[in-house]
Amino acid sequence: MKLLPIKTKPARDMLAISPATNLALNILMLICVALTLAPFYVIVIASVTSEASLIQNGYRLWPEEFSLSAYTYLFTEGSIILIAYKNTIISTLAGTVLTLVLVMLYAYPLSRNNFRFSTFFTFFAFFTMLFGGGLVSYYMVMRQILHIQNTMWALFLPSSFSAFWVFVLRTYIKTNVPEELIEAARIDGASEWRTLFQIVIPLSVPGLATVALFSAIGIWNNFFNVLLLVDKVELYNLQYTIYSTLNNIRFLLQNADKMQGLVNLSELPTQTFRMAMAVVTIGPIVLAYPFFQRYFIRGLTIGAIKG
Repeated sequence: MKLLPIKTKPARDMLAISPATNLALNILMLICVALTLAPFYVIVIASVTSEASLIQNGYRLWPEEFSLSAYTYLFTEGSIILIAYKNTIISTLAGTVLTLVLVMLYAYPLSRNNFRFSTFFTFFAFFTMLFGGGLVSYYMVMRQILHIQNTMWALFLPSSFSAFWVFVLRTYIKTNVPEELIEAARIDGASEWRTLFQIVIPLSVPGLATVALFSAIGIWNNFFNVLLLVDKVELYNLQYTIYSTLNNIRFLLQNADKMQGLVNLSELPTQTFRMAMAVVTIGPIVLAYPFFQRYFIRGLTIGAIKG
């Protein structure tokens, strides 16, 4: 007697979703993306619209009258913007590199199980996340001990280290760099520096990219350090230059009746100029984000799955 094989239904994938649900989720994500990009799109369109058309017709999805006068004024008459842009780019690049060096040199020893003082330095870093010295002590250290006032260092040095980034990178190294690999390198005669540069750093690129992105955005958007430590206009960064420019415009408009004949208020940059400054400020970060995206997602999911 010949036994016939029993036909069984294939096991259902618990993570699979139906085509209808997949379509609905994709539509929902497209709506979320459109709602997220809509404000930025309106800002860009407003920046390339003539001032008269913007005042008369308001914000539109397409410019009623195309004009680049705001950008012309921004980069020609307002030459301080170019200096501020240069200072911001230099400070962001230098600060990001310095952050990666300092954070890696702090996080790598903490990730090693045989580091004798790991508990002390971990608590030391964590303590700074709970308690701060206050603004007075911060100001005194920067001006009277480090003497970085009115220098380029003031733009990025105070923002080039964070205990939070140390813990992010330490966790990533412990999760993704096997201790056996480091021990094998030591058996082969590799020094600690060679192990760090040839094994740990290449395997920690996603974690380093996450730290670099956080650091670059923080330094790029920072204006508090300039407000506190810089008095020279030629050292202003982009954010503080825009902040001071908008304050000056607001002051002139509020005191227009007292300045008749002294300032031609009709030539003052208003709405389109503000939109152009917003585009100039956020444009480089928005363009740089896609290059960090794959590393950024991997870095933020550190420790999310234990296996």
